[in-house]
Amino acid sequence: MGTITKEFIVKSAALMTGIESEARVCPSEKKGIRFHFNGETIEAVVENVVSTEHCTVLGNSKIKIMLIEHFMAACAFCGINSIDVYLSHYELPILDGASKEWIENFKKAEIVNPDKRTIKLKEPVYYLNGKTHLVVLPSDSLNLTYSVNYKHKDLKNRWVSLNKEKLEEIEEARTFGYLSELEMLQKAGYGRGASLENTLGLKDDDTYTTELKSEYEPVKHKVLDLIGDFYLAGCNILNFKAEIIVKEAGHTVHVNAAKSLKDKLIMEE
Repeated sequence: MGTITKEFIVKSAALMTGIESEARVCPSEKKGIRFHFNGETIEAVVENVVSTEHCTVLGNSKIKIMLIEHFMAACAFCGINSIDVYLSHYELPILDGASKEWIENFKKAEIVNPDKRTIKLKEPVYYLNGKTHLVVLPSDSLNLTYSVNYKHKDLKNRWVSLNKEKLEEIEEARTFGYLSELEMLQKAGYGRGASLENTLGLKDDDTYTTELKSEYEPVKHKVLDLIGDFYLAGCNILNFKAEIIVKEAGHTVHVNAAKSLKDKLIMEE
């Protein structure tokens, strides 16, 4: 089971609520990724997803945990599948707005026995809904292509393929949104922790609020989100032998596809 050898603590604003959130991340000998808040515990599995509006949210009758996808992606990148996270707030710290800072902390805490099992697919999975497509096909290797179509010259009908030799570009790709919508979102209770450090704003003049970390960074963040959401179904995309084609999707599509995917996976030691 993939875990760490020692606990660590991080804290920052939470992206949605803007409230400071602290996470104490601890090694575990019990398989599974679990979040703890106010004396309650919830496991990070796709069956526990209760909302995909703006972010992926786990919940039950006693607890909800918001914006887990960046943390889950970091666990996938590091092969971690046995860990406990104790939170001071029901939303995870946003940190760098991506997965890179989580990964750096995992490495400092010394990752042991990372899960590197090859994953294959028994049969194809399709999610088709109007302009949105997510297709997963059995293959001899991993090929992942993600398409977006935003009101921005760089992101109009833009396709990006996952390059395993340049994974850092996915790991560091920040969350993003239209700058013109930020005030409206904040009035609705979202995006209150957004900053130039953790969020990339798309401006009406086809520029960005800050310099890109790599070309087409927003599309690479969508790939990061997909990696995090699929990991809720026990599917580490980085170990997957499949052809994955995604067009104009989001958390709702990711999670619905992950639910369909879960019982079609074959784990090879």
